[in-house]
Amino acid sequence: MTNQPRSDYPRPQFVRNDWMSLNGEWEFDYDDDRAGETEKWHKSGRAYTKRIQVPFAFQSKLSGIGENEFHDVVWYRKTVSLPEGWQGKQVILHFGAVDYEAKVWVNGELAAMHQGGHTPFKADITWALVQGENVIVVRAEDYSKDLSLPRGKQYWLPASKGIFYTRTTGIWQTVWMETVDRTHLEKVKLTPDIDTGTLHIRTSVNGHDPDELVELKVNISFKGQEISETTIRHKASIETFSVMLQHFAGFRRCHLWSPEHPNLYDIHFTVLKNGLVVDEADSYFGMRKVSIENGNVCLNNRDYYMRLVLDQGYFPDGNLTPPSDDAIKQDVELTKQMGFNGARKHQKLEDPRYLYWCDKLGLLVWSEMANAYQYSDEYVPLFTKEWQETIERDYNHPCIVTWVPLNESWGVWDIKDDVRQQQHALAMYHLTKSLDPSRLVVSNDGWQHMKTDLCTIHDYEAKQDVLDETYSTLDKTLNTIRGHGKTFFVGGTVYEGQPVLVSEFGGISFKKSEWEGWGYSGAENEEDYRSKLKAVIQPMLDSPVVQGFCYTQLTDVEQEINGLLTYDRTPKLPLEQIKEIVAGKVKHRIHR
Repeated sequence: MTNQPRSDYPRPQFVRNDWMSLNGEWEFDYDDDRAGETEKWHKSGRAYTKRIQVPFAFQSKLSGIGENEFHDVVWYRKTVSLPEGWQGKQVILHFGAVDYEAKVWVNGELAAMHQGGHTPFKADITWALVQGENVIVVRAEDYSKDLSLPRGKQYWLPASKGIFYTRTTGIWQTVWMETVDRTHLEKVKLTPDIDTGTLHIRTSVNGHDPDELVELKVNISFKGQEISETTIRHKASIETFSVMLQHFAGFRRCHLWSPEHPNLYDIHFTVLKNGLVVDEADSYFGMRKVSIENGNVCLNNRDYYMRLVLDQGYFPDGNLTPPSDDAIKQDVELTKQMGFNGARKHQKLEDPRYLYWCDKLGLLVWSEMANAYQYSDEYVPLFTKEWQETIERDYNHPCIVTWVPLNESWGVWDIKDDVRQQQHALAMYHLTKSLDPSRLVVSNDGWQHMKTDLCTIHDYEAKQDVLDETYSTLDKTLNTIRGHGKTFFVGGTVYEGQPVLVSEFGGISFKKSEWEGWGYSGAENEEDYRSKLKAVIQPMLDSPVVQGFCYTQLTDVEQEINGLLTYDRTPKLPLEQIKEIVAGKVKHRIHR
């Protein structure tokens, strides 16, 4: 097991002890003729011609294949024996993400189907299991050239180009199993309220029988010290209740979470049926609040200046899949070491392990949907479903402070004049707010906003004097249109006093090795790079208007060499020099 790829626990927000990773070698084959289902590859003893290392897509080197040709239908097969002690219990099969459609068979029986390339799915496979060896088969179908499917930065042409990168087809996040009792905790929703020192909890129990006494015990602790113990009668399958965190001499105060002080509470759930323990799960939460007060961005009721970096989440050998948990942690650590207090994950729903390390180490996250590139009637329900699944998966992570369903009008190119596309952006704002009113929402980041909590701007101007002038007053900021030629608001919406953040800028290319590529502007050497980096960041810090920024970008990615780090995560300047520029003093406090 020591050589098993990505053997870290895949769901750190909801941990059980009895689990088994299915990562590692699987049988694998292409099905370019789409003959597999007709020929019943999921039942037959047909020999698969390749081997692949899951969870890496075949386009990546770490998969053991590393081919970039179009193969939109792929098959996986693995033989699994259950651990001792799992007999007589329910077995749940989990997939972190499969791009784009998946069908799963267990011992020849169809067990699960899922659409959506970035969100998880699972299935109770107990009924299909047999004693001894069990065969799991997965058919994954991608649609590499369909621009109406949510795809993010995956390019629809053979070779990467411009801002687009290598495609991902099939399994690209961890596959695993866990065992549970028939009556078990299905999911929890944790909502902190720092103003009252209260945690609101919503729990769902599967296998709930009204004739049985089902109780849920909740133990909350902080740094090993128990804060509270609450037991409720779970009368229905879903219950909602609240726990007061009073551990400062009875006052309604709590330890707050922030990038500077990432305080986390541990929470342990115990399900009892007729007095006997049938399920246990561990989680954690952070008491934090993000809000807009008097036109200012606030974290925990205080003005907060966001210093974000754009993070594509790609890796040289794994593409969309991080090679290891250490690599994920390193990205978070490097981001903080360069003076940033947050990251905008760009066009990718990130691995839950990334969000875990942001929670634990303290890094704000703007979570952004992988966008489609064309609007259609078919696109809308597919996009909406996957976005809802995104919010459900990641709701409990304190690091996430902003949801971004759309970016730069991707997929809604005619939003200026097309009422349908305007309503789609508006719907995504209100849908997101209906699912999570506790966070900020930017419906279309960069320009052409409909309803939005933040006025965000993308601006790749490189001259300091021009940037100084642009962001010297609110009026000049809102009336500046760069090369994109688009207004900041469309569809009859207007600026309503939202906080202004420059959520993409910089993009300075600097070639640190023989790697060829491009950026939005360029530097010739380290001194030139340092000077140009300061020239674009300093105007943001000096502006009386701008309340935060997102610098493009964390790392080089394939043909893009505009990262602060190379693709292999080597800093282009000493980290302390970057931090000195990024973490410079904000000269003007914002008062509205």
